[in-house]
Amino acid sequence: MSANQHSHGEASGRRLAAALALTAVILVVELAGGLVAHSLALLSDAGHMLTDVFALGLALFAIRQSHRPADARRTYGYHRVGILAALVNATTLALIVLAIVFESARRFAQPQPVRGGVVVGVALMAIAVNAFVAMALRRQRSNLNVRAALLHVVGDLVASVGVVLAGALILLTGWTYADPLISVAISALIAWGALRIVVETVNVLMEGTPRGLDLQQVRTEMVGHGVVSVHDLHVWSVSPEHPALSAHVVVSDQSLADAEHLVRDLEQRLCDRFGIGHSTIQVESCHPCAEIGHGAGDHNHPHPATL
Repeated sequence: MSANQHSHGEASGRRLAAALALTAVILVVELAGGLVAHSLALLSDAGHMLTDVFALGLALFAIRQSHRPADARRTYGYHRVGILAALVNATTLALIVLAIVFESARRFAQPQPVRGGVVVGVALMAIAVNAFVAMALRRQRSNLNVRAALLHVVGDLVASVGVVLAGALILLTGWTYADPLISVAISALIAWGALRIVVETVNVLMEGTPRGLDLQQVRTEMVGHGVVSVHDLHVWSVSPEHPALSAHVVVSDQSLADAEHLVRDLEQRLCDRFGIGHSTIQVESCHPCAEIGHGAGDHNHPHPATL
């Protein structure tokens, strides 16, 4: 890792730590405000803010873990810890959604008085902090972890606007149903985020093809420039930010130096176009069976290796 990359990572870490602290403070304020005002909308927004705290903490954890070297027990490093934590996060989110929906149904049946002024004041404070955090993170959005955290913060910003509307409606009209209605909308937002987390984490744990990556495009990129065909092609994720690839490439007869140069060129092109930073490529010389079109994972017998 270069000094510039290390400095950039430290700057991202500092901004994330500050954003995490501010978001945690607003979480506590919204939780207290929701209890004082008897506002389910505020409590729901606090639940959504909890997802922001986790997302920011996970992003900060991932940046710090990226500086931790692999060892004999964890040869890929510690990136999968974040995946397991994300799965736990999604489970927690599902429980929060169920609690919000249950309480919303109860309040539709038995409306409760809500202190709209407290709701509006606390939600406006949350909007201010979320806007500040979003602007700070926007400067580091080239980092995928930070970008994911930024999306969480923007989602909570939108939810807080909904809470302000609910509080304003209660103040102006006394219509208390606005509180559980906004709560249901926020719970739907949380559920959608939880579902996306579950789908992505399960795909990573099943070593599926990374989201947004077309395996056929990868194959097409690898063929040519001396490569006759590709088989046993696998692309998976150690974490969403760390895709990996392994493949066998069949080449025409060439020297060891040429084959090594070909592999380095393949690795660079895969990294530049698809962001695949870890590639394991085995080179094989032309063989009659190389003329057969092989799919990913259906060809495992050895060929004479050139490299």
